[in-house]
Formats: sequence, structure tokens, C-alpha cells
Amino acid sequence: MSRPHSQEVRLIGGRFKRTPLAVPDLPGLRPTPSRVRETLFNWLGQSLNGWRVLDAFAGSGALGLEAASRDAEAVTLLEQHPTLVQHIQKTVSRLGATQVQVHRADAMAWMARCAQTHPQGAFDLVLLDPPFEHDLFDRALALARGCVVPGGYVYLEAPKPMGGALPDGVTVYRQGHAGAVYFHLLQCGLAPAQAG
Repeated sequence: MSRPHSQEVRLIGGRFKRTPLAVPDLPGLRPTPSRVRETLFNWLGQSLNGWRVLDAFAGSGALGLEAASRDAEAVTLLEQHPTLVQHIQKTVSRLGATQVQVHRADAMAWMARCAQTHPQGAFDLVLLDPPFEHDLFDRALALARGCVVPGGYVYLEAPKPMGGALPDGVTVYRQGHAGAVYFHLLQCGLAPAQAG
């Protein structure tokens, strides 16, 4: 018998628009709200055609699947919790989203390896929504920075604004606030005059 679902979220744009995603009732799991996802993809543009995207703390998979729905060329989702990995894999299969790969992995260790094996970056966009109860934000951002191509983006959700604590070569492109969540779209590898 499957566990009850505390909530459901829906993809909000692209090919898979209105697809429901069941969200298991697990401690600390907080899917990115629809209006925040809508804002992010308004900032990025509705088409991610040709983009390579990493969703490093996938959770429900909503952020990475939104990118896939908008025609990203390749989407990699990382999640450690086995129940969440199974849920995401079922959704990917149901959608026929062949450009999506799901890995059960520790996001921090995976990003550290990625940065070593791809010194020029492997992704155009890294999505970071780490658990708020662990103070992973600065370290996760530094590791994500090593995975992004020059001029690429990191999206970060955090319980506080990140503007004053950014790694070298990272600038705030856009930022917003919704309830207890601060969300940031950061651009990597451009001089300040070229950013934004």
C-alpha cells in the first residue's frame, strides 16, 4: 500500500503543463510554489531549447521537470531519498521525458565530482533547493558554480537573501521573496558590467 500524499503540485508551463506531481508526506520536503516557478521561468524565458540543466536537490522533481517541459536538451535530477527517486522515475516514465535522467545521489558529492571532471562546466543552469534545516547554501552554491558554463545560471532558494555572500564570479541576475523563501537567479562567470 502506498503512503498517503500530503499534497500535489502541477507543472505550470510547456509540453507537460498541468501534469500533477504527487508529493509524498516526508519531513522537510517543500516543493517550490507554483508562483515562484512561474517567476523563475519568466526570468529565464519560456523555452530552454538546447539547455543542459541540473536539479541538484530534486525533491518532488518539480523544478527539473519544469525545465524538461520547456524543451531543455538534457535534465539531470539528483535525489537521495529512495521514495522520492521512485516517484520522480515514475513521473518521468509517464511523461515519456527521455531527456531526463534521475540519479539517487548525494548532491554535494556529485557536484564536486562534476566540477573536477568538467572544468569548463557541464550545465547551463543548476537548480538548488537544498533542505532548509541544514546550512548547505554557501557550500552548495560554491559547488554549483563549478558545474556551470561561463555565462550560465544557478537558481537558489534559501531562508535568507544571499546577495552579500556570493562566490567570486557570481552575480545576482534577479531575486525575489515569497513567504519564508528567498529565491535568487545568479549568473556565473561574467564580469559585473556584462551581467544582467
